[in-house]
Amino acid sequence: MFANGQTIVQLLEQLAPKHIAMENDKIGLQLGTLQKEVSKVLVALDVTDEVVDEAMAIGAQLIIAHHAIIYRPLAKLDTSTPAGKLYEKLIKNDIAVYIAHTNLDVADGGINDWMADMLGIPAEGRSSLEDVHTDKLYKLVVFVPKSHHEQVLQAIWNAGAGQIGSYSQCSFNIDGIGTFKPGDSAQPFIGEQGKQERVEEVRIETVVPHSVHRKVVQALLKAHPYEEVAFDLYPVEMKGRVFGLGRVGKLAASVKLRELAEKAKEAFDVPALRVVGDLNRDVRKIAVLGGAGSRYVRHALFAGADVLVTGDIDYHTAHDASQAGLAIIDPGHNIEKLMKPRLATFLQRELQQRKYATEAIASTLNTEPFQFL
Repeated sequence: MFANGQTIVQLLEQLAPKHIAMENDKIGLQLGTLQKEVSKVLVALDVTDEVVDEAMAIGAQLIIAHHAIIYRPLAKLDTSTPAGKLYEKLIKNDIAVYIAHTNLDVADGGINDWMADMLGIPAEGRSSLEDVHTDKLYKLVVFVPKSHHEQVLQAIWNAGAGQIGSYSQCSFNIDGIGTFKPGDSAQPFIGEQGKQERVEEVRIETVVPHSVHRKVVQALLKAHPYEEVAFDLYPVEMKGRVFGLGRVGKLAASVKLRELAEKAKEAFDVPALRVVGDLNRDVRKIAVLGGAGSRYVRHALFAGADVLVTGDIDYHTAHDASQAGLAIIDPGHNIEKLMKPRLATFLQRELQQRKYATEAIASTLNTEPFQFL
């Protein structure tokens, strides 16, 4: 059995939910439909004419890409233009395009974490360059008969409730007496129609992030034995989980800037890169950011980084960083190609666990627009 497009996107959004993307980012379905079976999904960095040919050659019905193909509202669809021809080819071959951009950058275990991993920055102690989303928190209160207390508790925990910082399965449980009187049309789990009942119940209190509150409520209703479940869900002032762009962390020991640059060159598989700063200086605290990072120099300085590893640094920004004492390694924007095999592997694993025959395939094409002589 093949998964449909919507199912594949739901699996993707377990890693990179849409709500953590930066405001006004062009993510989500950009062309075609997800309401169809997908035997093959192609994971690409960019959607170019050659990438569409690759999708056609392997028989893919869906492309999941990092960079958008539609950046602003279309006034018209002129198929004589390069962009129009691309859209026409996708439509005629029934290939949908879905974009995961800054949500994949920001996600825990997403592009910026992958970059940090490849440079040897330990996961412990990493922070973000810029916070872009804070998950709202709710307090969930539900009343459960003692016989089903553990069943309901496990269900809501498994759905994502009860996480406070580094602690999981957090809750408070109080014994009490619940009262109710089933009406004539009721089909009570406990008691009889028209007769008031008193039942030993447990009041469960726990926290629920906004990002999973619907999932938690669904799990609660499914696990709870009552026909009518008594529960409250209300917002609280406490901040939830913070998602951020870029990563900052310390290497286990200082290295020379030259050594780190060589490691980046090898790790990101680039023929050349640009470096700002004294190649013999020691660096230890590293900031990384996939994509264009010129506007994040200030953030790296504020974080106390010795060096910023990012793409598309412009001339004047390089001068400013140098004067401020921040080294820069610019391996280019295209290093985000590292997302292709990693995201394809993630999707393939999730699909196989659910017994789908759909294949997730990483694009093998190099979409780097620059040549190095």
